[in-house]
Amino acid sequence: MTKRLLTKKEQELLKRNPYVKSVSEKAITYTDEFKRHFIAENEQGKLPRDIFEEAGLSVDLIGMDRIKTAGKRWRAAYRNSGIVGLQDTRKMNSGRPSERKLTPEEKIARLEAKNQLLRAENELLKKLDLLERQMLKKKLQSKRN
Repeated sequence: MTKRLLTKKEQELLKRNPYVKSVSEKAITYTDEFKRHFIAENEQGKLPRDIFEEAGLSVDLIGMDRIKTAGKRWRAAYRNSGIVGLQDTRKMNSGRPSERKLTPEEKIARLEAKNQLLRAENELLKKLDLLERQMLKKKLQSKRN
């Protein structure tokens, strides 16, 4: 973690960004959507600095150390667990696990949420697969010419 603390003014600036979930003087929590966007763009060859800048997250404000460590952490999580590894699970896993029985409505809601997550993951994987195939096709065409 970086040693530079964020001022109140810097925190307010960051809170206005749609990709920032929360900010304290020591840490910035990004949305799951931004993490997925970061991985997709990075896999296409974009530099972490450029991805942050395009998302309206100033490198001067955040700092290169924070950007490098966040990118490294997200890439490792994605490699190990896929899209699920990019999710912020702190609220879901805090405290002692609930031992009460779930109502049928709660079970359905959980299954629907899981289903939605799996659909989103499948869509992202399809897009990545398509991009990989397009890149291979371009490589083959350039070798032929």
